[in-house]
Amino acid sequence: MTQAHPSPPPPGPRRGAKNKIILGDNLAELKKFADKSFSLIYIDPPFNTGKRQTRKRLKTVRDDNGDRTGYQGRRYRTRCLGESGYDDRFDDYLAFLEPRLQEAYRVLRDNGSLFFHIDYREVHYCKVMLLDKIFGRKSFINEIIWAYDYGARSTKKWPAKHDNILWYAKNPGDYIFNYDRIDRIPYLAPGLVGKEKAARGKTPTDVWWHTIVSPGGREKTGYATQKPLGILERIVRVHSNPGDTVLDFFAGSGTFGDAAARHGRHFVLIDHSPEAVAVMKSRLNPQRRPAGGRS
Repeated sequence: MTQAHPSPPPPGPRRGAKNKIILGDNLAELKKFADKSFSLIYIDPPFNTGKRQTRKRLKTVRDDNGDRTGYQGRRYRTRCLGESGYDDRFDDYLAFLEPRLQEAYRVLRDNGSLFFHIDYREVHYCKVMLLDKIFGRKSFINEIIWAYDYGARSTKKWPAKHDNILWYAKNPGDYIFNYDRIDRIPYLAPGLVGKEKAARGKTPTDVWWHTIVSPGGREKTGYATQKPLGILERIVRVHSNPGDTVLDFFAGSGTFGDAAARHGRHFVLIDHSPEAVAVMKSRLNPQRRPAGGRS
């Protein structure tokens, strides 16, 4: 395990401003960046579910003849404000990803890491047939399981309530891992470890329990498949240093950029969807960000 250490500043993306939101094909855009431009890359590509991923934005108003029942039996009527989504279908998913992951390897700094977020349908193919080949098997450091407990439960199999995040270090002998920046979580049995340890909490393992983005919470952007800020903040804090430039080229709603900005990192976000770029620009507008953010 390699701890963070002082290193020369990254050369930075070839494109001017430090923070960028780019509308375009990510493969074409990746080719425009210099080698070793980024200290950390996180991507959450489409999962190839074979379905259209959608998210409706709803508004409820009081209506005695409405379609929903709320608190104390009051009736509400729902109105659809819009719908976001994308087709999650690929004829050859691995062929789609391979050139993009090759570019990711090229633009990653020598002590940088890639975090590849996927689900159980494709994780084994992507690991063995793509990432092990491009980065090398020795560069595989961890499989992180993001576990949550929300949504429907199958009656025909064990319900799938987790995503997989594969961590590859470009150089398995020298990578950024800021152990002292890991957030601590409560002990499940605090009475077994004593008051001092219980008060301090423990560091997480490779299983991260974290709720999904609440459908009615302040964090929600209305974008389909939005990932929780807490998961990406942990990755940013531990696997990059203040002032580093980080990249997400399947940026969606911009959660990775939000996490980076809150912790003093510069970000480059790429997405081919005008809707996604509009969401990101609104979300990451400096005038709308809390003063000072969080560190």
